[in-house]
Amino acid sequence: MKLQPATHIVIADDHPLFRGALRQAVSHALAGAEVSEVGSLEALTKALAEDADADLVLLDLTMPGVQGFSGLLFLRADHPEIPVIVVSANDDPAVIRRCIEFGALGFLPKTAEMEQMGEAIRAVLDGGVWTPPGVDLTAPVDAEIADMVRRLSTLTPQQVRVLMMLSEGLLNKQIAYELGVSEATVKAHVSAILTKLNVDSRTQAVIAAAKIAGASWATTGASATA
Repeated sequence: MKLQPATHIVIADDHPLFRGALRQAVSHALAGAEVSEVGSLEALTKALAEDADADLVLLDLTMPGVQGFSGLLFLRADHPEIPVIVVSANDDPAVIRRCIEFGALGFLPKTAEMEQMGEAIRAVLDGGVWTPPGVDLTAPVDAEIADMVRRLSTLTPQQVRVLMMLSEGLLNKQIAYELGVSEATVKAHVSAILTKLNVDSRTQAVIAAAKIAGASWATTGASATA
């Protein structure tokens, strides 16, 4: 009889103690599960590039390399086949709803008990959606915000990365260096971002992203154009 492969779960969080708590919850919920741990978006990207067969990612919203919902946007664009549960200390209902709108299948507050963590993990692996009790996912959403959420969701992984770098105030030549591409390629990405977000400038693109994510998406130096 052929053995079924173990369930593979990736924990992406920059706090070792909380990664340990999540690992314990996974082990409690799924005996024999294979667990990988990473502490940044770069490490997560590398881990999934080496092994794209992960069954679930537990994603912190505020680890290194991530601004606002950028990590979730990037992950959903780069690996749409991998379910994601967002894990965050910010359990504002609006944030939870936004995570689900951006493609997460679950949301776990960092204050959740181990049993609740296990419940969420099992629910999402079974194909469901899990959010904390009492969160109304059907609450009315501002039409302008809903439209921008939809537009941001159309960005490719590389365009998400470029938008993140624009928000940090990096110049085109700096972005090109970081991504290992030409300035012409960066300019093409910026042009595509402006078109997809229906804005006229880099600054407006970053402001739109910040409006969706609140204060957690930086806007420093967004006006740089060179």
